[in-house]
Amino acid sequence: MKTAALQKLRNKLAQDSSVFGLWVTLESPSITEIAVGLGLDWVVIDAEHGHLDWKEIVEHIRATVRSETVALVRIAELNSGLIKRALDIGADGVVIPWIETADQLRQAVNFANYPLEGSRGIGGERATCWGQCLAEHTADANENVLVVPIVETVRAIRQVPVMCQVDGVELMFFGPADLSSTAGHRGLWEGPGVADQIHQARETIRRAGRHCGVLATGPDDIKARQQQGFRMIGLGMDAGLLVRSLRSLLASVGRDRLMQSSLTPTEKPLNPPPLARPPESMRPDRDEVMCDVGNGPRAEIAQGVNFECLVGRHNQARNLTTGIVTFAPGAVLPYHDHIFTESITLLQGAMTVEVDGRSYSLKKLDNVVIPAGLAHAARNGSASEPAVLHVAMGTDSPSRTLVDKFFSRRAMPETSTGMPGAERVNRYATAPRVVPGPNAEFIDCFNASLVPGIEMSGGYGLFHPGGRLPAHIHDFDESICIISGTATCVVEGRRYSMSDCQTALQPRGRVHYFINESNGPMEMLWVYAGPMPERIIVDESCATVAGNPWRATPATAPLHR
Repeated sequence: MKTAALQKLRNKLAQDSSVFGLWVTLESPSITEIAVGLGLDWVVIDAEHGHLDWKEIVEHIRATVRSETVALVRIAELNSGLIKRALDIGADGVVIPWIETADQLRQAVNFANYPLEGSRGIGGERATCWGQCLAEHTADANENVLVVPIVETVRAIRQVPVMCQVDGVELMFFGPADLSSTAGHRGLWEGPGVADQIHQARETIRRAGRHCGVLATGPDDIKARQQQGFRMIGLGMDAGLLVRSLRSLLASVGRDRLMQSSLTPTEKPLNPPPLARPPESMRPDRDEVMCDVGNGPRAEIAQGVNFECLVGRHNQARNLTTGIVTFAPGAVLPYHDHIFTESITLLQGAMTVEVDGRSYSLKKLDNVVIPAGLAHAARNGSASEPAVLHVAMGTDSPSRTLVDKFFSRRAMPETSTGMPGAERVNRYATAPRVVPGPNAEFIDCFNASLVPGIEMSGGYGLFHPGGRLPAHIHDFDESICIISGTATCVVEGRRYSMSDCQTALQPRGRVHYFINESNGPMEMLWVYAGPMPERIIVDESCATVAGNPWRATPATAPLHR
């Protein structure tokens, strides 16, 4: 047991600092040596899943000797023999899966402590220097050993308040995948409503003076988890980090592929080489349209609530309407419903959206997706400042029906991500990001995977200087609204400079791409009139004047309507 390393980790936590670590699943002790060499605060050696045997586990523990990296072993289950063995071979603590009650947690602490405080037997192994340091080790072990339960079931989440009262537990770890599975979302890392449950439990743990941890899914998630208050943050699993690095390198040469459970490579690369020209079946029948704010059809849809349509039937959009809604101070849009899905993103001001009485306070760039048939209302909570929203609807003929029904209002937590099977709330600060191209990152807010049965897809894009997407086409119309910065949109040789919520209607089949040629960031909101964000990458020449793929529409002056 490395008492100095344990004390250093505890001191960091006492100062509310993050402690970073690695989840070890592969057999080579070099992995743990690398973690030690990089100065990680902890490693968890996984003996619950996978193939590690006790010989390999002890080699990983040996790799941390005389270092400041705490070595924890995740055992297979709550079992006195497994806890005793992990600690006897020199682990600084144990991580215990599937803890669901305070009594189970007390039992785990008991198994990890020597009498009189517990029931751990004294062994002549590494922990006691093979019996040469019995008195020294046993004098300090109970005070220093770490017992870390994993909260990974719906039942466990409900028991967190009483589990926080158990002595001898300073850290609790969350398992989002198993928690999602027990909530009915098997196969998802953080299924609908699970993030909400974790955040509420996290607040309970922190109020009790304890700390909590979670595995992060990438660099942005690490930052988000720190902001949320998680302090024991896993940078990843060794195998996962290796796969991610390999796929990134394969993608750079057009060889990235999705893995299958059979471990047989897929026949086609995930990002196949660009097509030399678009398929003839996707020849477009309309031109792109660049829409300026102030030039679209307007309507007052409630007192003090004004909608300007930027993309819709008036400019020949199909199955899609997008625009800007401005709420005067204190304005209210009463309860109504639609026969199509609606997406709402806050651009400016303060906004509250209610769905069947569930009230969500939105911050800038938070997004709410409301499936067809759900009654909803909105209000500007400010008495002095207007609120501005971007809205998208999965139809080119929007309508609404007022709902004459009383809903008992229930304020939802600021971290709430909606209700499973109903509305979805995407919190800008914590939503997962994906990388669609160089120097760019996207948030997928809604599609058929995230909201089953939805008729459109869309999200948020951030383009750093030089950020861009490849030239591509798709089999449905698209609306792209530039909400900050300046974008260059290239459509078959025609170049458009866009800013200030200018919105592009890209019809089905038009080859286009966006690039940030400025010195500052550029942000967009994009919406597809299709349930999945699928695109076909084409050769760059297809988007240039010389390579106009259709030979039907000559390069002309920008089309503003």
